Amino acid sequence: MKRLPSFTDGDRGEAAVTNLMEYISVTSILMILLVVMMFSVNAVFMEGPANTLRYHAFTDIGNGISVRIVDIYVTAPDTGDITSYFDIPDDVGGADYFVEVEGSEEAQKILVHRGDIQSRIAIAGIGASKGVTGNTTSRGWNMIQYNSSGFSGS
Repeated sequence: MKRLPSFTDGDRGEAAVTNLMEYISVTSILMILLVVMMFSVNAVFMEGPANTLRYHAFTDIGNGISVRIVDIYVTAPDTGDITSYFDIPDDVGGADYFVEVEGSEEAQKILVHRGDIQSRIAIAGIGASKGVTGNTTSRGWNMIQYNSSGFSGS
């Protein structure tokens, strides 16, 4: 019959410390990986899709405002005024945003933005004939006003 090796008290203590150090090392490495994953999951799976959603919503809002401006231009008299009130969403992704008209003549665009997310939409074909000016926020009713010299909005 073969005898198992016997451990002295010093050997048992050394094995216990080795096992404890192994558990602490593995646990600390896993905790560091967990913290790194928490930051990357937020950026990749939550912020990225939310920003894409905001960009597409801004594009839709800009297209809607551009269409409203062109509709008023088509129905506007040669002399006189037309005022139209419209509503846009109060927030996109839980936050306010701004709408501005930028550029001049053929290069006029509607800029819908908040922070670093922005969408520019061309005003469909009327920039060369009538100037468009103005800006607004997402809250409340908005107005497009046309007179024979051009547009203004708020």
